[in-house]
Amino acid sequence: MRNAIYRLWMTALIITLIAPCLYAQKATNPIIYADVPDISIVRAGNSYYMSSTTMHMSPGVPIMKSNDLVTWKTVGYAYDTLANVDATNLINGKNMYGEGSWASSIRFHNGTYYVSTFASTTGKTHIYSTKDIEKGPWKAASFTPVLGDNSLFFDDDGKVYMISGGGKLRLVELKDDLSGIKPGGRDETIIENASLPSGATGLPAEGSQLFKIRGKYYLFNITWPKGGIRTVIIHRADKITGPYEGRIGLQDLGVAQGGLVEAPNGAWYSYLFRDYGSVGRIPYLVPVKWEDGWPVLGTNGKVPDTLDLPAGKGLIPGIVASDDFTRKKGERALPLVWQWNHNPDNSLWSVTARKGHLRLTTGRIDTNFLTARNSLTQRTIGPVCSGTVSLDISNMKDGDFAGLGLLQQNYGLAGVKITGDSKAILMINASTGKPVEAQKIPLNQKVVYFKAECNFTNRKDVANFFYSLDGKTWIPLGTQLKMAYTFPHFMGYRFALFNYATKNIGGAADFDFFHITGSISPGK
Repeated sequence: MRNAIYRLWMTALIITLIAPCLYAQKATNPIIYADVPDISIVRAGNSYYMSSTTMHMSPGVPIMKSNDLVTWKTVGYAYDTLANVDATNLINGKNMYGEGSWASSIRFHNGTYYVSTFASTTGKTHIYSTKDIEKGPWKAASFTPVLGDNSLFFDDDGKVYMISGGGKLRLVELKDDLSGIKPGGRDETIIENASLPSGATGLPAEGSQLFKIRGKYYLFNITWPKGGIRTVIIHRADKITGPYEGRIGLQDLGVAQGGLVEAPNGAWYSYLFRDYGSVGRIPYLVPVKWEDGWPVLGTNGKVPDTLDLPAGKGLIPGIVASDDFTRKKGERALPLVWQWNHNPDNSLWSVTARKGHLRLTTGRIDTNFLTARNSLTQRTIGPVCSGTVSLDISNMKDGDFAGLGLLQQNYGLAGVKITGDSKAILMINASTGKPVEAQKIPLNQKVVYFKAECNFTNRKDVANFFYSLDGKTWIPLGTQLKMAYTFPHFMGYRFALFNYATKNIGGAADFDFFHITGSISPGK
C-alpha cells in the first residue's frame, strides 16, 4: 500500500513538473505580436507565404515565409516603389500617411505567385507577379479603377476574377494578362448586402478573400455590427456568381478579417487579426473543422490561447532585428526588416560612407519629424520591447536634429539638437498630437546613446525614453509617452532612426548600431 501511494505521489509530481514544459511547446496566440495587418496566406508545398499591408512604408507589401504557420520571416517585398509622386516621396507638403497600398491578396497559380493590392494614392489597382517569391524579380501591372479590398481569384476554368467592395460586393473578370478589367467579361454584384448575417448596420462587410474548396466557393469578410465587435462573415455558393448563403463565422475578441489555409497534414486553420492598441493589428490563428460543408472556426466558437502547432521561435530576427550596420561584400545594404517612412532619397543615406555605420545626411529643410524624409523604421513588438541606438553627432550642422523616435501621429523623440556651437539632448513628446519639448540637457561629447522602451501589455500603451553617455548607465529622459493608434497613420508604432535639418543642409548623423530586445526595465 505504501509503495502504491509513493508511486502515485511520484507520478503526480512528475506531471506537475513537466506539464508547464509540455504546455510551453505549443504555439500561442497572437502568432505575431506586431503590426502585420490585412494578412493573406497561401501554401506552396510545405512552405507558407503571407502578404500584408504597410501603407506609407517603402518598400511595400511585405512577403513573409513560414514552415509551420507560427514562426515567420520577411523574405521580400512586392515592390520597392509604389509610385514616384509628391505624396509617396513626402515632398511639396504632400504625404501618404495611412494611405499608400492597402489590403493585399496573395495567390499561387501555375507556378507563379501573384500579389494584388490597391492604393488611393495612385488611384489604381496593382498586381505584382513572380516565379521566385523569395528572390524575385517582380513584374508590376496596374489599372484603373481602384478595386478596394480586392481578392484575386483564379478559377478552374482558366478565368481570373476580382471581388471587391464594402457591403455590396462586386465581381469583375480580368483580362488574361491581368492588365485590367476584361471588356465584355463578367461585371456584376454577387452579394447585395454581405453584412446581413451579423445585422444590417455597422461597418459594411469588407476585406474579401475568396477560396474554392471541394467544388464550393467560400467568401470571407469582416463586418463590425453597431455596438458589437469585429466579426467574421462567411458566405458560400456553388457558383462564383452565387447565389450565396451567409453566416457568422467567428465573433470573439474582435479577431476577424482573413481566410483559410490547409496544412500538408490536412488540418485547416483560419488566419485573422485583431486591433490591439498602439502596437497595431496583430495576427491570430484559429483551428477550423468542417461541418455540413461549412468551415467552423475556433474552439467552441472561441479564439484559443494555444494551438496544436509547434511553439514559435520569436519575432527576432524574423520580423524585427538588431543591426550593427557592418556589411560584408555582396550583402544587402539594408536587411529586409527595415523600411523607410515614405520613399527615400537614396543619395542621402549610406552604410558604406563610414564603415560600420548608417549615415543619414540632410538634403532639405524640414519643420518637424513627420515631414522629414529618410527616417528608417522597424516595427515595435509586444508585449514589451526596447530599441537602442548609438549616435555620433560629429558631422551634424547647426539646426540639425537626429536620434531615435517612435513613429506615429502622437510620436516621441530622443535625440540631439545642434544650435550654433552648442549641443543638447532633447526629448519631444507628442502624446497630445502636438510636439512638446519635455526635457533639454546640454551635451559636451560626440557620441551619445538613446533607448526607447515600449509596454503594450494589456494595452498599457506607454513608452519611456532614456539616454546614456557611456552606453552602460541609463538615465530617464523627458516624460512618458502615452501611445495611441491614430487613424491618420493607421499603423502600429515603429522605431525610427532620423536626422533632419531646420537651418542648413548637408549635415550627417552616424548611427553605430540599432539593438532591439523583447524586454524593458523593471516597473516600466
